[in-house]
Amino acid sequence: MTDPITAARAGTLLELHRAPELLTVVNVWDAISAQVVSAVEGTTALATASHSIAATLGYEDGENIPLDLMLDMVGRIVAATDLPVTADLEGGYGDPAETVRRAIGIGVVGANIEDQMRPLAEAARNVEKIMQVAEQEGVDFVLNARTDAFHLGRDRDPADNLAEAIERGRAFLDAGAPVVFVPARLDEQQVGAIVEAWGPQKLTMIGIPGVPSLARLEELSVARVSYGPMSQNVALTALQELVEEVHRGGGVPPTMRILN
Repeated sequence: MTDPITAARAGTLLELHRAPELLTVVNVWDAISAQVVSAVEGTTALATASHSIAATLGYEDGENIPLDLMLDMVGRIVAATDLPVTADLEGGYGDPAETVRRAIGIGVVGANIEDQMRPLAEAARNVEKIMQVAEQEGVDFVLNARTDAFHLGRDRDPADNLAEAIERGRAFLDAGAPVVFVPARLDEQQVGAIVEAWGPQKLTMIGIPGVPSLARLEELSVARVSYGPMSQNVALTALQELVEEVHRGGGVPPTMRILN
């Protein structure tokens, strides 16, 4: 059984998703980014970004990083904060349920698992197995079951992607997932259709340019917004801008904070 601290953090994370207030999580990729984000007032949970962790360690995204390395970094993130941590575990590295079991063992209390548009019955069965593992481990695990209907359907009619996302998400919810992640530039009408089909506080989204405002997403009963690799891109942009300023003969900006 899971230790009491992990179990308590899992319960907290689940309640944050169920609350009518929109949960926002700015994704992190290592211990120092976890500490910096955790220290910002109002931060209630952390999410890792698989793309960002892989890039940090020199790997391309898409399960190219060895699972042991991914989990090692995730474990360092968990150890760097007192907040609940949900991890991006891509497609589950060949065995989603066992990967989640290992993640729970290092203190992770939620996870994104991609369906990668596997046959629906197979993808739903993976969700069911993950939730069975969570029950065995004694945690209210927040599986953020991801459907790639839009992500892998860029050449299709958006209406078809929407219908498939709704169908797959409903199957994942029926299999026990608390929430479903639809990474896409969803407009207000699409968000409304998904929430109407699944119910409030079930949809999670990515906060990319072009989606409705956070305030509007809260009004529409979206559960959570995360930022994937964009938070790392923002940090790396600031680093490049520093280099450019140094090359122009300048230096660090006056707005710099001493964070470590």
